[in-house]
Amino acid sequence: MDTEAQSDSWFDLDLEADRLREECGVFGIFGHPDAAAITALGLHALQHRGQEAAGIVSFDGARYNSERRLGLVGDHFSKASTIARLPGEAAIGHVRYSTTGETILRNVQPLFAELNSGGFSVAHNGNLTNGLTLRRDLVQSGAIYQSTSDTEVILHLMARSRKLRIVERFIEAVRALEGSYALVALANTMMIGARDPLGIRPLVIGELDGHYILASETCALDIIGARFVRDVENGEIVVISKEGIESLHPFPPRPMRPCIFEYIYFARPDSVVHGRPVYNVRKAMGAELARESGVDADVVVPVPDSGVPAAIGYAQAAGIPFELGIIRNHYVGRTFIQPTQSVRELGVRLKHSANRAVVEGKRIILIDDSIVRGTTSVKIVQMMRDAGAAEVHFRISSPPITYPDYYGIDTPVRENLLAATHTLDEMRDYIGCDSLAFLSIEGTYRAMGEKGRDPQRPQFTDHCFTGDYPTCLTDLTGETKSQLSLLAEAS
Repeated sequence: MDTEAQSDSWFDLDLEADRLREECGVFGIFGHPDAAAITALGLHALQHRGQEAAGIVSFDGARYNSERRLGLVGDHFSKASTIARLPGEAAIGHVRYSTTGETILRNVQPLFAELNSGGFSVAHNGNLTNGLTLRRDLVQSGAIYQSTSDTEVILHLMARSRKLRIVERFIEAVRALEGSYALVALANTMMIGARDPLGIRPLVIGELDGHYILASETCALDIIGARFVRDVENGEIVVISKEGIESLHPFPPRPMRPCIFEYIYFARPDSVVHGRPVYNVRKAMGAELARESGVDADVVVPVPDSGVPAAIGYAQAAGIPFELGIIRNHYVGRTFIQPTQSVRELGVRLKHSANRAVVEGKRIILIDDSIVRGTTSVKIVQMMRDAGAAEVHFRISSPPITYPDYYGIDTPVRENLLAATHTLDEMRDYIGCDSLAFLSIEGTYRAMGEKGRDPQRPQFTDHCFTGDYPTCLTDLTGETKSQLSLLAEAS
C-alpha cells in the first residue's frame, strides 16, 4: 500500500490526527430520473467514510458524465449546476480517504474506461492485497495506467478479458482479486454490485420508488427515504437492470467474516450492519468493558464523537453518571490555523475543549474506541488534568491494536502501534492516566451477540487484534503466485 504519511504540521495536535480511517464509501442507483441528485444525498450520509474526495458518474443512455472533486461532498455536489452536468437515470458515487494512491484528482473515483464492449465505471471500498502484484504484471505486459489507485486493476483486467458479456468480464476480473472489496459498477444497461468472498467490506441493497440502490451502509438509504432490502452476500455479484435483480455466486461458498471495525468505529451509529444496529453494539461493548474493568469513579466521559455510545453503555452498566466532559467544535477546519509555534500549541483546544464544570475535582473514566499510536490519548488525558480532574482512568471499548490492517483501514506499520511495542503498564505510563484497560477479544464477541470467538472459524475479520489475516497478503509476502499469472495459464 502507498499509504500517505502523517506530517509534522500543526494538525498533529488535532485529536482526529491519530484515528483509524476507512478509505471510502460507495453508492449507486439505477433507473431513477433524479439519479445524480440522489447519489449526492447518499454520499452525504457516507461522508464519514472518506473526507478527502468525492465523485459521481452518471449514464444518460448515450454517454457517461463524470464529476470528481477533491474535498467534501457538500462543497461541490450541493450545487444545482454540478448535478445538471450529471444527467441520466443511473449513477454511482464514491467518497474517499486514501490508503492506496495519493490524494490527487486522477485517483478520485468512480474510475471510468471505454472498453470495446462500451463504457464502464467502477467505485471500490476496500483494499486489494495483490493490487501491486497485478499492476506490475499488467504494466509489464503493456498496460498504461492513469492512476495510482489499486481499483484501476479491475478496468485493465476487464479490458483484457476475452469473454463476450460485460458481466462475464467482470466476474473474471474479480476472481483475480485478493483482499477486500465492495464494488459498485455502471455499464450501459446495468448496475453491478459485488462483495469479496469473505464479505469483509459492507454493501447493502435498497429500493426507492421501485428503483434499486447499492450503498455501503443503511444510513445512506435512510437519508433518501429508501427501503432496506437486504445485504449483498459475501462472494455475491448482483446485476441490476430494467428486468430487476439477478444474483450470481461465482466463488465457492465460504463462511462470512465481516470487518469487526465496522461495529467498533467505522459505520455510522444509526446504520444496521448485517442485522446488528451499530449503536446497540457499541453500547454493549461499553457495558462489557464496565463488567470487565470497572473502577470507582464519579463520572464517565466519552472521547467525542466515536466514544459516545460505548460510554453510555459503560455508565449504565456501572451505575456512574454519563457527562460530556469534552466538547467538540464541529466548525473549525484545519486551514483556520496559521503555522506558527504559538498557535500550534493551541490547535487542540480549537476543536476539542474540556468541560471544566464536569471534570474539575472529579474521578473520571474516559471512554474511547481504540488506541493507535497513542499520541491522541496523551493529549486527551493531559486536557483532563489541566481541567482539574482528580483521577483519569482510561477505558478502551476494543482490544489492543497490535497488527496493521491491509483491507482498507489506514493503520501505521506495526512498529508504530503503541500496543504492539508496549506492555499495558508502559502504555499507561506513556499516556499519563491513573489506570488503563481494554475490552477483551471475548468481551468484544459477546457484545456482538456471540458466545465468544471461535478460534477454528472466527466469525469476524479481527486481524488487528489477533494477527489472524483471513486472505493472502501477496503484495507483502510474495509467497503466492499472482492471480493474473494463474489466469493466463488457465486460458
